[in-house]
Amino acid sequence: MRPKAMLCRLTALLVALALPACVHNQAAVAPDAIEPAAVQPVAIQAAAAAPAPVVVAAGGPYAPAALIGHDAPYQLDAGDRLRVQVFGQEGLTNSYIVDAAGNISMTLIGSVPVRGLTTSQVAAAIASRLRAGYIRNPHVSVEVEVYRPFFILGEVNAPGQYPYVPNMTVEAAVAIAGGFAPRADKRDIVLARNFNGQVIRQSVPADFPLRPGDTVTVCERWF
Repeated sequence: MRPKAMLCRLTALLVALALPACVHNQAAVAPDAIEPAAVQPVAIQAAAAAPAPVVVAAGGPYAPAALIGHDAPYQLDAGDRLRVQVFGQEGLTNSYIVDAAGNISMTLIGSVPVRGLTTSQVAAAIASRLRAGYIRNPHVSVEVEVYRPFFILGEVNAPGQYPYVPNMTVEAAVAIAGGFAPRADKRDIVLARNFNGQVIRQSVPADFPLRPGDTVTVCERWF
């Protein structure tokens, strides 16, 4: 056999032996045999909206004057001292202190409720009683001789009870009480006022007008 023919046969034999191995290897790595890794779906949730920040002003909202009766006529209460004048009747003209029950006690007519009334209403009530069997046509006037005290508490140097001075403000009350204490929050002042039988509490500025019987509380600051 010629060398050239023998070389061709040998090459063909080697190719025949190599083909099954290639097919086996291709079967081992056939695309169908490879399963793609399962991709787990990722749930994407929208972030919950953060609540709106709450901004609280120091001392809270200030009270309108009308809310706590600053513009209303002054109402009498326990501790007020009244000057009652009955014209032509010296025995009935006198000074009277409103007691804890809210009454004054007068000659002839006895106890007269005055709590929550104005001076003109008290004058009308006294005249009505005197007219009922005592004086034919009484003329009565009533005015406040001494107002009841006010109270100041909290972060002031000398908290307590003080005489009321007409036209005073919260700032004047603080000054009378020795000024602000070191830890006072000058923007957090609470006023308590008895108005129409109800105690109303409200944050007020330092220039807010004060009334007899008011209680002022200066709050403490925390930093």
